[in-house]
Amino acid sequence: MPESGFDMAACLERVRQQDEEAARMLFHELHPLVIKLVRSHLPRRTSEEDLVQMIFMKVFANLGQYAGKVPLQHWVSRIAVNTCIKVLRAEKVRPEVRWADLGENEEQVMDLLASTSEELNPDHNTASRELAEKLLALLKPEDRLVLNLLTMEGRSIEEVRQITGWNESVIKVRAFRARNKLRKHFTKLMKEERR
Repeated sequence: MPESGFDMAACLERVRQQDEEAARMLFHELHPLVIKLVRSHLPRRTSEEDLVQMIFMKVFANLGQYAGKVPLQHWVSRIAVNTCIKVLRAEKVRPEVRWADLGENEEQVMDLLASTSEELNPDHNTASRELAEKLLALLKPEDRLVLNLLTMEGRSIEEVRQITGWNESVIKVRAFRARNKLRKHFTKLMKEERR
């Protein structure tokens, strides 16, 4: 995360003293982290740039609240994830995915999943990911977040705890319930295809 030679503490102090150059340096240092989080939790109707800007506005507006008890990257990650969740809630988009909504490649993936237990051909990876994203979009933002962090990004329970602030039990229960909801949505889609 931090570049070698970058003094985060000195930069923070300069930002708190309204140094615009230090603010730009801090922005460039934290931008890769924020953009990665935004891309993994991007709401449908919000542009990536708008969401990044919103997050950095919150970071700079609340910098006085940063006590330094955790690494700055964790504090910024928490702001980024919470902002994404709030935007997802605000959109209130919980459409149902229907067989007719699937593209040709996604239909092929569904057919393959229904007819075989073998691994998917790598040619279908993009379609599989698109299908997974459509199904994940049906979940509540918190459920989607925990599955993205644990499954898609391969993070540990401890890492998810640090990012979200949830305790270990909440994370495990939320992940379990989210997987069950995902299974139900998938099963419903498969039944629709068989009609």
